[in-house]
Amino acid sequence: MRVLFIAPAYPAEMPEFVRGLAEVGATVIGVGDSPVQAVPQSVRRYLSDYLQVPKMFDEDDLVRRVVEWARPRNIDRVEALWEPLVIAAARIREVLNMPGMSADTVRGFRDKQLMKERIRAAGLRVPHSARVRTAADAWAAAERIGFPLILKPIAGAGSADTHRCNTPAELEAALRTMRHVTEASCEEFVDGEEFTYDTICVGGRPVYENVAQYLPRPLIARTNEWISPVIITVRNLDQPAIRPGLALGRGVLDALGMGTGFTHMEWYRKSNGEVVFGEIGCRPGGARLVDQMNFTSDVDLFAEWARAVCWGHVAPLPERAYNTAIIFKRAQGRGQIRHITGLKAYLKRHGSAVMVDALLRPGQTRRDWTQTLVSDGYLIVRHPSWDGAKQMADEAARHIALFAG
Repeated sequence: MRVLFIAPAYPAEMPEFVRGLAEVGATVIGVGDSPVQAVPQSVRRYLSDYLQVPKMFDEDDLVRRVVEWARPRNIDRVEALWEPLVIAAARIREVLNMPGMSADTVRGFRDKQLMKERIRAAGLRVPHSARVRTAADAWAAAERIGFPLILKPIAGAGSADTHRCNTPAELEAALRTMRHVTEASCEEFVDGEEFTYDTICVGGRPVYENVAQYLPRPLIARTNEWISPVIITVRNLDQPAIRPGLALGRGVLDALGMGTGFTHMEWYRKSNGEVVFGEIGCRPGGARLVDQMNFTSDVDLFAEWARAVCWGHVAPLPERAYNTAIIFKRAQGRGQIRHITGLKAYLKRHGSAVMVDALLRPGQTRRDWTQTLVSDGYLIVRHPSWDGAKQMADEAARHIALFAG
């Protein structure tokens, strides 16, 4: 099995998927924009060949170069797990007549308005929305949908360039900051708790499922620097509060024609129990969500995704044994990290439950929290009970602090 993997070194989780492919017996060929000498050795060790494409985001050029290079090399599959490149991968598959989802199917996972239209046509609850290309379009949509509303890019990822607008003045301000966005979705704001629905699918059938809860909702965490965002995977998926979200997610996969691979979806649970679709991508969640899922079940989903893609099945999966929380920290001040408070005491109390400590240390430079959820590092902790995991997450969020200056 010869797998051409686009962007093997970025984002940060991609090298683990390359490793997974190699470990299940695939021959891995990488495609990236840097010279092969600049690819980290941790990735190069798993690659049998490599193609440099200088302009990865010129989709037509990327497709042309890869197709020409791949034709004589007996490639079996083309995969991309970075959101901006999933349509290019599908186009390459179509030209080379390879298995995998078509470009039209993948657009349903990439174009936020198209996905809602297809899901709504299947009778599932989605936010009222409209595609907008101009300020006039946005004002007309706002008139129909009403405030509060959400304005976000049609082909965005995560919560980048996403704005909640409660008033016409806030919509006007959002439009000013989004002048670089060519298309956006203007949609109903759904008030409720926000969850993920994550899967590995084989032929559209989920062979692995996960649910995690955002605390608080990403849009709130993204707009308040003082917050330490938390995400907690749910150990027990067979409970009344979660089952409707699973049913919604499975219906979404059917409506969009999911094939084989990872998916990451957001959904809402309103106070009256109604569940509402948010958005979905045919790729894994970022910000170390796959690591969280691995710790939830003591499994290697990087390898299981690869096994599904290459061989059409996954290994027998362990039971979900833990609720796993990730806590992202943001330092106070600017510049280099100077000191950390609360961490030693926290580790003394909960050290056996801490799976990962990836906080920045004194001497390291603060990251731009507006550009990355990972911010100035994170802790991953786990506990068999939801209350135990949430209590540890809350304690880390409130009592561990990083200071820069």
